[in-house]
Amino acid sequence: MAYEFPVASLSQNELKQIKSMEEKLRDKTGQEIVLIAYENKHKHEKG
Repeated sequence: MAYEFPVASLSQNELKQIKSMEEKLRDKTGQEIVLIAYENKHKHEKG
């Protein structure tokens, strides 16, 4: 099994939602939180 995690292709609205969640988490935790979006491209290898 191989896993690939390319960066997710997101719309401007989806990016805005992620940035909003980062800000909420920063406010709640006091930490510099950064969220990263990847796609899970699970591949089955023969063998």
